[in-house]
Amino acid sequence: MNVSLRGELEQFIDERVKSGRYSSADEVVEEALWLLRERDRTQSERLAELKAKIREGIEELDRGEGIDGEEVFAELEEDSRRIEAEMAQLEQAK
Repeated sequence: MNVSLRGELEQFIDERVKSGRYSSADEVVEEALWLLRERDRTQSERLAELKAKIREGIEELDRGEGIDGEEVFAELEEDSRRIEAEMAQLEQAK
């Protein structure tokens, strides 16, 4: 297989080989492809987990187990105000 790379990518590969960590451009490209495959796998797993959580949430809502969105945001705002107040107290104590 022959692959043509833009100048900056070719330069990057050359730098990796010159660093001594890799013995050839093939090694650099091979590791890059392994990392790309791992990243894709991880992203797919995360997406599957997110979809499962969304599905779980919808099922909870269907069973009437959900929490009102306005209530959640009110709690978040209350927590935020409490944290801001605590931070202000810490700043005054300095």
